Amino acid sequence: SQPPPQTLNRMRFSDVIGQDEVKRQLQRLLSEGRMPHALLLAGPEGCGKLPLALALAQRLLCSNPTPEGDSCNECKSCRMAAKLAHPDLHMVFPVFKPSGQSAGAVSDQFLKQWREQLAETPYFDRNTWLQRIGVENQQSLINVSEAKNLLNKLVSVSSQGGYRVVVMWLAEQMNTEAANKLLKMLEEPPAGTVFILTANHPEQMLGTILSRTQRIDCKPLTDEQIACALQQHCGLQPDDAQAVAHAAEGSYIKALQQVNMHADTAQFFDLFVLLMRLCYMRKVKELYQWADQLAQWGREKQKAFLAYCQRMVRENFVYNFHRPELNYMNRTEADFAVRFARFINERNVIGITDELSLAQRDIEANVNPRMVFFDMALKLIVLLLQ
Repeated sequence: SQPPPQTLNRMRFSDVIGQDEVKRQLQRLLSEGRMPHALLLAGPEGCGKLPLALALAQRLLCSNPTPEGDSCNECKSCRMAAKLAHPDLHMVFPVFKPSGQSAGAVSDQFLKQWREQLAETPYFDRNTWLQRIGVENQQSLINVSEAKNLLNKLVSVSSQGGYRVVVMWLAEQMNTEAANKLLKMLEEPPAGTVFILTANHPEQMLGTILSRTQRIDCKPLTDEQIACALQQHCGLQPDDAQAVAHAAEGSYIKALQQVNMHADTAQFFDLFVLLMRLCYMRKVKELYQWADQLAQWGREKQKAFLAYCQRMVRENFVYNFHRPELNYMNRTEADFAVRFARFINERNVIGITDELSLAQRDIEANVNPRMVFFDMALKLIVLLLQ
């Protein structure tokens, strides 16, 4: 027999970091009986949209909510929801199609990994999720098979006699066919059904989907909110928590990655430093070896590295203005900037950033990565010495 599903972290409004204004708005909609049938939580990555969606889902399913408008966390419905085992709670998230499978993959196939991830933390990004399900070099999406599967689930009535809730994470990952399949259901859902969509980039969603949802915007978290959470959940000392929070730029996901010394982030820093040093010394043979190393990675990790490089170039350029409140680097990155920042100036910052961006575009287009990285490195030699 299989072990029971793990209980997840932070499934109540009171457990969600910050977002007090959004919590009040949701609780007001609940108390006034005005909960829309389709809700879109939009905002930057790491601000807590998924934890909010999970808290709202559990509150909708709760049979004995508290006077403050939160779920009780004790009734049978809450206990089932906290294990993602409630028959009226449906989760949708981006997945990939395993090799040899003819039809598109659906979230149900990855529910075990989804439970494991949420039991660890509900604050995570797409790259972390792709690593969790064992892929880095494939595109994830929400496809039409998912939409058909969801429609079949919603044909039957609620098993518990209350709400049926659909939580869709990264709704902008729906392809056009899936979005069109769900349009009718979003416009006229079965009675008692609530869709809760979250999106980092709602501008990438179909306008017809957006027009059928009520949008609530979630703001980046404040440094104080992140620092407080880091002290409470990670045991950081106040000064360390404040430093990490400032570098996180409003994202609790970035803060956790710094605290955990995320393996990719540490590797990205080392390879960025190596790239800059080799370019400065014009070590062409070593740069080819550097490019060859990165060519072995999966496409998503390559793109993430180039995004990291762009951030480091921007941070080092800003460092030259001696306004520390405008810099968002961890201590290791800041120590490197003391020596390196002077090489990023108004003569080359745009050119360097453009080359990194073009390389990211070419990787996305599946161009040979060894050629992309080596060509980029050769151009950076010239730019870095300006």
